[in-house]
Amino acid sequence: MLLSHQLSGRKGEYVRATSCIVDGFLHSTMYHALSELEQNLREHGYHQPMLVNHNSGGMAQLNSTDALQTIHSGPVSGVSASEHLAKQAGLGNVVATDMGGTSFDIGLVPADGVKHYDFMPVIDRWLVSVPMIHLVTLGAGGGSIASFNRLHQSISVGPQSAGSDPGPACYDRGGMRPTVTDADVLLGYLDPEQYAGGRIPLKVKRAAFAIEEEFGDHLDLEPVEVAKLIKAEVDEQMANGMAKELRVRGYLPEEFTMLAYGGNGPLHCCGIANHLGIDRVLAPPFSSVFSALGAGNTPQLHIHERTAPVMLFDATSRRLFDDFEAFNAIVDELEAKGRSDLLRQGLPADAVRHRLELDMRYGNQLVTMAVVADRTRLRSVRDVIALIDLFGEDYGHRFGHGSQSPEAGIRITTVRVASYVEGETVEFDAALSTGTSKAATAVGQRRCHFVGVDGAVEAPVYDEKALQPGTVVIGPAVVTTPTTTYLVEPGWRLSTGAHGAIWFFKDTEPAQ
Repeated sequence: MLLSHQLSGRKGEYVRATSCIVDGFLHSTMYHALSELEQNLREHGYHQPMLVNHNSGGMAQLNSTDALQTIHSGPVSGVSASEHLAKQAGLGNVVATDMGGTSFDIGLVPADGVKHYDFMPVIDRWLVSVPMIHLVTLGAGGGSIASFNRLHQSISVGPQSAGSDPGPACYDRGGMRPTVTDADVLLGYLDPEQYAGGRIPLKVKRAAFAIEEEFGDHLDLEPVEVAKLIKAEVDEQMANGMAKELRVRGYLPEEFTMLAYGGNGPLHCCGIANHLGIDRVLAPPFSSVFSALGAGNTPQLHIHERTAPVMLFDATSRRLFDDFEAFNAIVDELEAKGRSDLLRQGLPADAVRHRLELDMRYGNQLVTMAVVADRTRLRSVRDVIALIDLFGEDYGHRFGHGSQSPEAGIRITTVRVASYVEGETVEFDAALSTGTSKAATAVGQRRCHFVGVDGAVEAPVYDEKALQPGTVVIGPAVVTTPTTTYLVEPGWRLSTGAHGAIWFFKDTEPAQ
Protein backbone atom coordinates (compact mmCIF):
# COMPACT_ATOMS: atom_id res chain seq x y z
CA MET A 1 0.00 0.00 0.00
CA LEU A 2 1.24 3.47 -0.92
CA LEU A 3 0.01 6.55 0.93
CA SER A 4 0.56 9.94 -0.69
CA HIS A 5 1.40 11.68 2.58
CA GLN A 6 4.30 9.26 3.06
CA LEU A 7 5.72 10.20 -0.33
CA SER A 8 5.23 13.95 -0.06
CA GLY A 9 4.70 16.27 2.84
CA ARG A 10 3.71 19.17 0.61
CA LYS A 11 0.13 20.26 0.26
CA GLY A 12 -1.60 19.78 -3.08
CA GLU A 13 -4.13 17.06 -3.73
CA TYR A 14 -3.32 16.68 -7.43
CA VAL A 15 0.49 16.50 -7.22
CA ARG A 16 0.39 14.15 -4.25
CA ALA A 17 -2.01 11.87 -6.12
CA THR A 18 0.10 11.83 -9.30
CA SER A 19 3.25 11.27 -7.22
CA CYS A 20 1.64 8.23 -5.63
CA ILE A 21 0.36 6.87 -8.97
CA VAL A 22 3.70 7.27 -10.77
CA ASP A 23 5.60 5.78 -7.85
CA GLY A 24 3.23 2.83 -7.72
CA PHE A 25 3.51 2.29 -11.49
CA LEU A 26 7.31 2.18 -11.32
CA HIS A 27 7.70 0.42 -7.99
CA SER A 28 7.37 -3.21 -9.03
CA THR A 29 9.77 -3.00 -11.99
CA MET A 30 12.37 -1.01 -10.07
CA TYR A 31 12.17 -3.07 -6.88
CA HIS A 32 12.47 -6.46 -8.58
CA ALA A 33 15.32 -5.32 -10.86
CA LEU A 34 17.33 -3.83 -7.99
CA SER A 35 16.58 -6.79 -5.72
CA GLU A 36 17.99 -9.08 -8.40
CA LEU A 37 21.07 -6.86 -8.67
CA GLU A 38 21.55 -6.97 -4.90
CA GLN A 39 21.26 -10.77 -4.93
CA ASN A 40 23.82 -11.02 -7.76
CA LEU A 41 26.23 -8.88 -5.79
CA ARG A 42 25.91 -11.18 -2.77
CA GLU A 43 26.42 -14.27 -4.91
CA HIS A 44 29.66 -12.74 -6.18
CA GLY A 45 31.01 -12.05 -2.72
CA TYR A 46 29.81 -8.51 -1.98
CA HIS A 47 28.12 -8.65 1.41
CA GLN A 48 27.80 -4.97 2.25
CA PRO A 49 24.36 -3.31 1.92
CA MET A 50 23.62 -2.11 -1.61
CA LEU A 51 22.97 1.62 -1.70
CA VAL A 52 20.73 3.29 -4.29
CA ASN A 53 21.40 6.82 -5.42
CA HIS A 54 18.58 9.37 -4.95
CA ASN A 55 17.73 12.48 -6.94
CA SER A 56 17.65 14.40 -3.64
CA GLY A 57 21.44 14.36 -3.50
CA GLY A 58 21.82 11.38 -1.18
CA MET A 59 21.52 7.62 -1.18
CA ALA A 60 19.91 4.89 0.87
CA GLN A 61 19.37 1.15 1.03
CA LEU A 62 16.75 -0.40 -1.22
CA ASN A 63 14.24 -0.85 1.62
CA SER A 64 14.27 2.93 2.15
CA THR A 65 14.01 3.94 -1.51
CA ASP A 66 10.95 5.01 -3.47
CA ALA A 67 10.91 4.64 -7.24
CA LEU A 68 10.43 8.39 -7.72
CA GLN A 69 13.68 9.04 -5.89
CA THR A 70 15.70 7.20 -8.55
CA ILE A 71 14.59 9.31 -11.55
CA HIS A 72 17.47 11.49 -12.86
CA SER A 73 19.58 10.28 -9.94
CA GLY A 74 22.57 9.65 -12.23
CA PRO A 75 23.04 13.25 -13.42
CA VAL A 76 22.28 14.50 -9.89
CA SER A 77 25.33 12.53 -8.74
CA GLY A 78 27.44 14.73 -11.01
CA VAL A 79 26.07 17.84 -9.31
CA SER A 80 26.89 16.30 -5.92
CA ALA A 81 30.44 15.53 -7.08
CA SER A 82 30.76 19.11 -8.36
CA GLU A 83 29.70 20.45 -4.96
CA HIS A 84 32.25 18.23 -3.26
CA LEU A 85 35.04 19.33 -5.64
CA ALA A 86 34.11 23.01 -5.35
CA LYS A 87 34.37 22.89 -1.55
CA GLN A 88 37.64 20.99 -1.38
CA ALA A 89 39.37 22.89 -4.19
CA GLY A 90 37.96 26.32 -3.31
CA LEU A 91 36.44 26.91 -6.75
CA GLY A 92 33.69 29.31 -5.63
CA ASN A 93 30.60 29.34 -7.86
CA VAL A 94 30.42 26.35 -10.20
CA VAL A 95 28.11 25.47 -13.08
CA ALA A 96 28.23 21.72 -13.64
CA THR A 97 27.79 20.48 -17.21
CA ASP A 98 27.56 16.83 -18.20
CA MET A 99 27.69 16.11 -21.93
CA GLY A 100 27.21 12.46 -22.69
CA GLY A 101 25.85 10.54 -25.63
CA THR A 102 22.22 11.68 -25.54
CA SER A 103 21.92 14.80 -23.38
CA PHE A 104 23.57 17.84 -21.83
CA ASP A 105 22.76 18.30 -18.15
CA ILE A 106 23.24 21.61 -16.31
CA GLY A 107 23.36 22.02 -12.53
CA LEU A 108 24.26 24.96 -10.30
CA VAL A 109 26.52 24.86 -7.25
CA PRO A 110 26.73 28.38 -5.75
CA ALA A 111 29.51 29.06 -3.27
CA ASP A 112 27.03 30.38 -0.69
CA GLY A 113 25.51 26.92 -0.24
CA VAL A 114 22.07 27.79 -1.65
CA LYS A 115 20.26 24.60 -2.69
CA HIS A 116 18.34 24.60 -5.96
CA TYR A 117 15.43 22.18 -6.06
CA ASP A 118 12.65 21.47 -8.50
CA PHE A 119 9.66 22.06 -6.23
CA MET A 120 7.22 20.45 -8.66
CA PRO A 121 9.26 18.44 -11.21
CA VAL A 122 7.62 16.93 -14.28
CA ILE A 123 8.21 13.22 -14.91
CA ASP A 124 7.34 12.60 -18.56
CA ARG A 125 4.12 14.65 -18.53
CA TRP A 126 3.15 14.13 -14.89
CA LEU A 127 3.57 16.82 -12.26
CA VAL A 128 4.89 15.28 -9.05
CA SER A 129 5.96 16.53 -5.65
CA VAL A 130 9.36 15.22 -4.55
CA PRO A 131 12.42 17.19 -3.40
CA MET A 132 14.62 16.76 -6.50
CA ILE A 133 17.93 18.55 -7.09
CA HIS A 134 17.34 21.00 -9.93
CA LEU A 135 18.68 19.99 -13.34
CA VAL A 136 18.18 21.33 -16.83
CA THR A 137 18.52 18.69 -19.54
CA LEU A 138 19.02 19.57 -23.20
CA GLY A 139 18.85 17.13 -26.09
CA ALA A 140 22.46 17.80 -27.07
CA GLY A 141 24.95 14.96 -26.82
CA GLY A 142 27.34 13.01 -28.99
CA GLY A 143 24.50 10.94 -30.41
CA SER A 144 22.14 13.89 -31.04
CA ILE A 145 20.90 13.83 -34.62
CA ALA A 146 21.55 16.79 -36.90
CA SER A 147 18.84 17.62 -39.43
CA PHE A 148 17.88 20.34 -41.88
CA ASN A 149 15.19 22.70 -40.62
CA ARG A 150 13.12 23.47 -43.71
CA LEU A 151 11.15 26.22 -41.98
CA HIS A 152 14.18 28.28 -40.97
CA GLN A 153 16.50 26.95 -43.68
CA SER A 154 19.09 26.08 -41.07
CA ILE A 155 20.68 23.19 -39.19
CA SER A 156 19.00 21.78 -36.09
CA VAL A 157 20.60 19.44 -33.57
CA GLY A 158 18.54 17.15 -31.31
CA PRO A 159 16.51 16.39 -29.36
CA GLN A 160 16.30 13.06 -31.23
CA SER A 161 19.27 10.81 -30.56
CA ALA A 162 20.81 7.83 -32.31
CA GLY A 163 21.57 6.39 -28.87
CA SER A 164 24.11 3.59 -28.54
CA ASP A 165 22.20 1.19 -30.79
CA PRO A 166 22.61 1.69 -33.69
CA GLY A 167 24.56 4.81 -32.67
CA PRO A 168 26.16 7.46 -34.92
CA ALA A 169 26.70 6.63 -38.58
CA CYS A 170 30.47 6.44 -38.08
CA TYR A 171 29.99 3.46 -35.72
CA ASP A 172 28.99 1.48 -38.84
CA ARG A 173 26.30 -0.39 -36.93
CA GLY A 174 23.36 0.60 -39.09
CA GLY A 175 22.91 4.24 -38.10
CA MET A 176 22.01 6.38 -41.13
CA ARG A 177 21.41 9.82 -39.62
CA PRO A 178 24.28 12.27 -39.01
CA THR A 179 25.09 13.06 -35.38
CA VAL A 180 27.37 15.36 -33.42
CA THR A 181 29.91 12.54 -33.16
CA ASP A 182 29.88 12.18 -36.93
CA ALA A 183 30.67 15.88 -37.24
CA ASP A 184 33.46 15.58 -34.65
CA VAL A 185 35.18 12.70 -36.42
CA LEU A 186 34.89 14.45 -39.78
CA LEU A 187 36.44 17.60 -38.31
CA GLY A 188 39.45 15.57 -37.17
CA TYR A 189 38.86 15.76 -33.42
CA LEU A 190 38.42 12.02 -32.85
CA ASP A 191 40.97 9.33 -33.67
CA PRO A 192 39.16 6.73 -35.81
CA GLU A 193 41.57 3.99 -34.73
CA GLN A 194 41.82 4.78 -30.99
CA TYR A 195 38.27 5.92 -30.17
CA ALA A 196 37.16 4.42 -26.84
CA GLY A 197 40.61 2.90 -26.43
CA GLY A 198 40.34 1.24 -29.86
CA ARG A 199 37.21 -0.71 -28.97
CA ILE A 200 34.99 1.24 -31.38
CA PRO A 201 36.68 1.87 -34.76
CA LEU A 202 35.11 4.84 -36.53
CA LYS A 203 34.34 5.04 -40.24
CA VAL A 204 35.01 8.56 -41.50
CA LYS A 205 33.44 7.82 -44.89
CA ARG A 206 30.20 6.71 -43.23
CA ALA A 207 30.07 10.01 -41.33
CA ALA A 208 30.63 12.01 -44.52
CA PHE A 209 28.01 9.96 -46.39
CA ALA A 210 25.38 10.51 -43.67
CA ILE A 211 25.97 14.28 -43.68
CA GLU A 212 25.84 14.39 -47.48
CA GLU A 213 22.58 12.42 -47.54
CA GLU A 214 20.91 14.72 -45.01
CA PHE A 215 22.14 18.11 -46.21
CA GLY A 216 23.38 17.62 -49.78
CA ASP A 217 20.09 18.70 -51.38
CA HIS A 218 19.78 21.79 -49.14
CA LEU A 219 23.27 23.18 -48.61
CA ASP A 220 25.83 23.75 -51.34
CA LEU A 221 28.69 22.89 -49.00
CA GLU A 222 31.23 20.15 -48.55
CA PRO A 223 30.49 17.69 -45.71
CA VAL A 224 33.36 19.15 -43.64
CA GLU A 225 31.83 22.65 -43.83
CA VAL A 226 28.45 21.25 -42.81
CA ALA A 227 30.16 19.49 -39.89
CA LYS A 228 31.52 22.86 -38.76
CA LEU A 229 27.99 24.26 -38.80
CA ILE A 230 26.78 21.29 -36.73
CA LYS A 231 29.58 21.88 -34.21
CA ALA A 232 28.78 25.60 -34.00
CA GLU A 233 25.05 24.92 -33.60
CA VAL A 234 25.34 22.36 -30.81
CA ASP A 235 27.90 24.49 -28.91
CA GLU A 236 25.69 27.56 -29.15
CA GLN A 237 22.63 25.56 -28.13
CA MET A 238 24.38 24.36 -24.97
CA ALA A 239 25.76 27.84 -24.21
CA ASN A 240 22.31 29.39 -24.56
CA GLY A 241 20.87 26.80 -22.20
CA MET A 242 23.53 27.59 -19.61
CA ALA A 243 23.12 31.36 -19.97
CA LYS A 244 19.36 31.12 -19.56
CA GLU A 245 19.65 28.89 -16.50
CA LEU A 246 22.16 31.19 -14.81
CA ARG A 247 20.43 34.49 -15.57
CA VAL A 248 16.93 33.29 -14.74
CA ARG A 249 18.21 32.39 -11.29
CA GLY A 250 19.93 35.72 -10.78
CA TYR A 251 23.53 34.83 -11.65
CA LEU A 252 26.04 36.06 -14.21
CA PRO A 253 28.00 33.48 -16.28
CA GLU A 254 31.32 35.24 -15.65
CA GLU A 255 30.87 34.68 -11.89
CA PHE A 256 31.06 30.90 -12.38
CA THR A 257 33.68 28.30 -13.15
CA MET A 258 32.40 25.87 -15.76
CA LEU A 259 32.93 22.18 -15.00
CA ALA A 260 32.92 20.03 -18.14
CA TYR A 261 32.57 16.28 -17.69
CA GLY A 262 30.93 13.29 -19.27
CA GLY A 263 32.32 11.52 -22.31
CA ASN A 264 31.99 14.57 -24.57
CA GLY A 265 32.40 17.42 -22.07
CA PRO A 266 36.14 18.09 -22.60
CA LEU A 267 35.63 17.83 -26.36
CA HIS A 268 33.11 20.67 -26.62
CA CYS A 269 33.85 22.83 -23.58
CA CYS A 270 36.02 25.44 -25.37
CA GLY A 271 33.37 25.97 -28.04
CA ILE A 272 30.64 26.34 -25.41
CA ALA A 273 32.75 28.78 -23.39
CA ASN A 274 33.45 30.87 -26.50
CA HIS A 275 29.72 31.39 -27.00
CA LEU A 276 29.12 32.04 -23.32
CA GLY A 277 31.99 34.46 -22.71
CA ILE A 278 33.62 32.25 -20.07
CA ASP A 279 37.42 32.31 -20.04
CA ARG A 280 38.18 29.28 -17.86
CA VAL A 281 36.88 25.73 -17.81
CA LEU A 282 37.75 22.82 -15.55
CA ALA A 283 37.54 19.22 -16.69
CA PRO A 284 37.48 17.52 -13.28
CA PRO A 285 39.39 14.37 -12.34
CA PHE A 286 37.89 11.22 -13.84
CA SER A 287 35.79 13.47 -16.06
CA SER A 288 34.29 10.69 -18.21
CA VAL A 289 32.84 8.94 -15.11
CA PHE A 290 32.52 11.97 -12.85
CA SER A 291 28.83 11.36 -12.10
CA ALA A 292 29.56 7.76 -11.07
CA LEU A 293 32.34 9.06 -8.85
CA GLY A 294 29.85 11.47 -7.30
CA ALA A 295 27.55 8.56 -6.48
CA GLY A 296 30.38 6.94 -4.56
CA ASN A 297 30.96 10.16 -2.61
CA THR A 298 27.30 10.76 -1.75
CA PRO A 299 26.32 10.39 1.91
CA GLN A 300 23.39 8.31 3.11
CA LEU A 301 20.70 10.96 3.33
CA HIS A 302 16.95 11.28 3.67
CA ILE A 303 14.91 14.41 3.09
CA HIS A 304 11.56 15.02 4.76
CA GLU A 305 9.55 18.15 4.21
CA ARG A 306 6.22 19.61 5.18
CA THR A 307 4.14 22.52 4.00
CA ALA A 308 4.11 24.97 6.90
CA PRO A 309 2.82 28.49 6.19
CA VAL A 310 4.86 30.51 8.66
CA MET A 311 4.69 34.31 8.46
CA LEU A 312 8.08 35.48 9.74
CA PHE A 313 7.05 39.09 9.25
CA ASP A 314 3.41 40.09 8.85
CA ALA A 315 3.32 43.26 6.79
CA THR A 316 -0.27 44.03 7.83
CA SER A 317 0.19 43.85 11.58
CA ARG A 318 3.92 44.70 11.49
CA ARG A 319 4.62 41.75 13.78
CA LEU A 320 7.44 39.22 13.84
CA PHE A 321 6.79 35.51 14.24
CA ASP A 322 6.86 34.36 17.85
CA ASP A 323 5.24 30.91 17.96
CA PHE A 324 8.59 29.21 18.38
CA GLU A 325 7.15 26.09 19.99
CA ALA A 326 4.97 25.26 16.96
CA PHE A 327 7.85 25.81 14.49
CA ASN A 328 10.29 23.73 16.52
CA ALA A 329 7.72 20.94 16.82
CA ILE A 330 7.64 20.66 13.01
CA VAL A 331 11.45 20.47 12.87
CA ASP A 332 11.43 17.86 15.65
CA GLU A 333 8.95 15.75 13.70
CA LEU A 334 10.96 15.89 10.46
CA GLU A 335 14.25 15.18 12.24
CA ALA A 336 12.67 12.17 13.95
CA LYS A 337 11.57 10.76 10.58
CA GLY A 338 15.03 11.18 9.10
CA ARG A 339 16.72 9.71 12.17
CA SER A 340 14.37 6.72 12.05
CA ASP A 341 15.23 6.12 8.38
CA LEU A 342 18.95 6.10 9.08
CA LEU A 343 18.72 3.97 12.22
CA ARG A 344 16.67 1.43 10.29
CA GLN A 345 19.66 1.07 7.96
CA GLY A 346 21.93 0.21 10.87
CA LEU A 347 23.70 3.57 11.19
CA PRO A 348 24.73 4.80 14.65
CA ALA A 349 22.48 7.42 16.23
CA ASP A 350 25.38 9.64 17.29
CA ALA A 351 26.54 9.94 13.67
CA VAL A 352 23.24 11.38 12.38
CA ARG A 353 23.34 15.03 11.39
CA HIS A 354 20.52 17.34 10.29
CA ARG A 355 20.37 20.31 7.91
CA LEU A 356 17.39 22.67 8.04
CA GLU A 357 16.26 24.23 4.76
CA LEU A 358 13.39 26.68 4.42
CA ASP A 359 11.56 27.65 1.24
CA MET A 360 11.02 31.39 1.67
CA ARG A 361 9.56 34.26 -0.32
CA TYR A 362 8.48 37.88 -0.01
CA GLY A 363 4.71 38.26 0.33
CA ASN A 364 2.93 36.50 -2.51
CA GLN A 365 5.84 36.61 -4.94
CA LEU A 366 6.25 33.62 -7.23
CA VAL A 367 10.01 33.48 -6.60
CA THR A 368 10.66 31.02 -3.79
CA MET A 369 14.19 30.39 -2.54
CA ALA A 370 15.55 27.46 -0.59
CA VAL A 371 17.53 28.95 2.28
CA VAL A 372 19.95 26.76 4.21
CA ALA A 373 19.39 27.93 7.79
CA ASP A 374 22.37 28.47 10.06
CA ARG A 375 20.37 27.11 13.02
CA THR A 376 17.85 24.31 13.41
CA ARG A 377 15.58 25.92 16.02
CA LEU A 378 13.96 29.30 16.61
CA ARG A 379 14.13 30.31 20.25
CA SER A 380 13.86 34.10 20.21
CA VAL A 381 13.04 37.13 18.08
CA ARG A 382 16.78 37.47 17.58
CA ASP A 383 16.78 34.11 15.74
CA VAL A 384 13.89 35.27 13.55
CA ILE A 385 15.73 38.46 12.61
CA ALA A 386 18.90 36.49 11.84
CA LEU A 387 16.90 34.21 9.52
CA ILE A 388 15.30 37.21 7.78
CA ASP A 389 18.75 38.76 7.31
CA LEU A 390 20.10 35.50 5.82
CA PHE A 391 17.20 35.32 3.36
CA GLY A 392 17.63 38.97 2.41
CA GLU A 393 21.36 38.52 1.85
CA ASP A 394 20.84 35.47 -0.39
CA TYR A 395 18.03 37.20 -2.28
CA GLY A 396 20.06 40.37 -2.80
CA HIS A 397 23.09 38.46 -3.97
CA ARG A 398 21.06 36.69 -6.64
CA PHE A 399 18.73 39.45 -7.79
CA GLY A 400 20.61 42.59 -6.80
CA HIS A 401 20.85 44.36 -3.47
CA GLY A 402 17.91 46.71 -3.13
CA SER A 403 15.52 44.26 -4.79
CA GLN A 404 14.45 42.83 -1.43
CA SER A 405 10.82 43.55 -0.50
CA PRO A 406 10.37 42.98 3.26
CA GLU A 407 7.55 45.52 3.27
CA ALA A 408 5.46 42.87 1.42
CA GLY A 409 5.92 40.42 4.28
CA ILE A 410 8.26 37.45 4.63
CA ARG A 411 6.93 33.94 4.77
CA ILE A 412 8.12 30.35 4.95
CA THR A 413 6.17 28.01 2.69
CA THR A 414 7.93 24.70 3.33
CA VAL A 415 10.14 23.34 6.10
CA ARG A 416 12.64 20.71 4.93
CA VAL A 417 15.09 18.66 6.98
CA ALA A 418 17.94 16.71 5.39
CA SER A 419 19.13 13.96 7.74
CA TYR A 420 22.42 12.34 6.81
CA VAL A 421 25.51 10.45 7.94
CA GLU A 422 28.81 11.50 6.48
CA GLY A 423 31.03 8.76 5.08
CA GLU A 424 34.51 8.48 3.65
CA THR A 425 34.93 10.39 0.39
CA VAL A 426 37.49 10.73 -2.37
CA GLU A 427 39.71 13.73 -1.70
CA PHE A 428 39.66 16.22 -4.55
CA ASP A 429 42.02 18.95 -5.61
CA ALA A 430 42.38 21.01 -8.77
CA ALA A 431 45.26 23.34 -7.92
CA LEU A 432 47.70 24.14 -10.70
CA SER A 433 51.33 23.22 -10.24
CA THR A 434 53.35 25.96 -8.55
CA GLY A 435 56.55 24.93 -10.30
CA THR A 436 57.77 25.82 -13.76
CA SER A 437 55.38 24.68 -16.46
CA LYS A 438 56.70 22.52 -19.26
CA ALA A 439 55.53 21.94 -22.80
CA ALA A 440 54.07 18.56 -23.65
CA THR A 441 55.58 16.36 -26.34
CA ALA A 442 53.33 15.68 -29.33
CA VAL A 443 52.98 12.14 -30.64
CA GLY A 444 51.70 13.15 -34.06
CA GLN A 445 49.65 15.60 -36.11
CA ARG A 446 46.15 15.63 -37.50
CA ARG A 447 44.28 17.80 -39.97
CA CYS A 448 41.53 19.50 -37.97
CA HIS A 449 38.87 22.03 -38.88
CA PHE A 450 37.72 24.71 -36.45
CA VAL A 451 34.73 27.02 -36.39
CA GLY A 452 35.78 30.47 -37.57
CA VAL A 453 39.00 29.22 -39.17
CA ASP A 454 39.19 28.76 -42.94
CA GLY A 455 40.68 25.54 -44.19
CA ALA A 456 42.35 22.72 -42.34
CA VAL A 457 44.84 23.22 -39.53
CA GLU A 458 47.73 20.85 -38.80
CA ALA A 459 47.08 20.38 -35.09
CA PRO A 460 49.53 18.50 -32.85
CA VAL A 461 48.15 15.37 -31.21
CA TYR A 462 49.08 14.30 -27.69
CA ASP A 463 48.37 11.21 -25.62
CA GLU A 464 47.64 10.84 -21.89
CA LYS A 465 51.31 11.47 -21.07
CA ALA A 466 50.65 15.14 -21.85
CA LEU A 467 48.34 15.32 -18.84
CA GLN A 468 51.10 14.99 -16.24
CA PRO A 469 51.09 17.76 -13.57
CA GLY A 470 52.79 20.93 -14.73
CA THR A 471 52.45 20.42 -18.47
CA VAL A 472 50.89 22.98 -20.81
CA VAL A 473 49.35 22.40 -24.24
CA ILE A 474 48.80 25.41 -26.51
CA GLY A 475 45.85 25.26 -28.89
CA PRO A 476 44.96 24.26 -31.46
CA ALA A 477 45.67 20.75 -30.28
CA VAL A 478 44.04 17.41 -29.50
CA VAL A 479 44.77 15.22 -26.47
CA THR A 480 43.52 11.67 -26.91
CA THR A 481 43.07 9.33 -23.92
CA PRO A 482 41.35 5.93 -23.64
CA THR A 483 38.32 7.51 -21.92
CA THR A 484 37.82 10.93 -23.51
CA THR A 485 39.25 13.52 -25.90
CA TYR A 486 40.41 16.99 -24.84
CA LEU A 487 40.05 19.53 -27.64
CA VAL A 488 42.12 22.69 -27.19
CA GLU A 489 40.66 25.15 -29.67
CA PRO A 490 42.61 28.08 -31.20
CA GLY A 491 43.14 30.82 -28.61
CA TRP A 492 42.99 28.39 -25.70
CA ARG A 493 45.59 26.54 -23.65
CA LEU A 494 45.40 23.46 -21.48
CA SER A 495 47.12 23.29 -18.09
CA THR A 496 47.19 20.23 -15.85
CA GLY A 497 46.37 20.44 -12.16
CA ALA A 498 46.42 18.14 -9.18
CA HIS A 499 44.66 14.76 -9.08
CA GLY A 500 44.13 14.71 -12.83
CA ALA A 501 42.23 17.99 -13.06
CA ILE A 502 42.54 19.68 -16.46
CA TRP A 503 42.15 23.44 -16.83
CA PHE A 504 41.33 25.25 -20.06
CA PHE A 505 42.23 28.97 -20.16
CA LYS A 506 41.34 31.40 -22.92
CA ASP A 507 44.39 33.45 -23.86
CA THR A 508 43.94 37.18 -24.28
CA GLU A 509 45.99 36.93 -27.45
CA PRO A 510 45.99 33.81 -29.59
CA ALA A 511 49.31 32.06 -29.81
CA GLN A 512 51.29 32.82 -32.96
